[in-house]
Amino acid sequence: MKVKIRGGTVDHGEPSLCSSCSFAAVVKGARLGDEITRCGHYAIRPRDISFAVTSCSEYVHRAHPSIYQMEEIAWVLRSSPNGKKIGFVQARKLKDDEKHVLED
Repeated sequence: MKVKIRGGTVDHGEPSLCSSCSFAAVVKGARLGDEITRCGHYAIRPRDISFAVTSCSEYVHRAHPSIYQMEEIAWVLRSSPNGKKIGFVQARKLKDDEKHVLED
């Protein structure tokens, strides 16, 4: 059984978190050591990262959509007060007073 301990010794075989972060721009060259990583979380002044990142407080996985992106593609089940109309409506077609906005 494999046990993972948080905050323990770093496994140097794992890839950097930056390779899957939505804030990062990773440029790789032909050789193993040819890699430039720029963190775009610091929007005013992006920073170059010169080491493999194992933990980051601002990490956002690029495969997971943000709440805003999920609200944009959401479908809402609506029914009229008299019960005659029922069906799905795209969230972007709702009026502002009809929307329930989730907090970030």
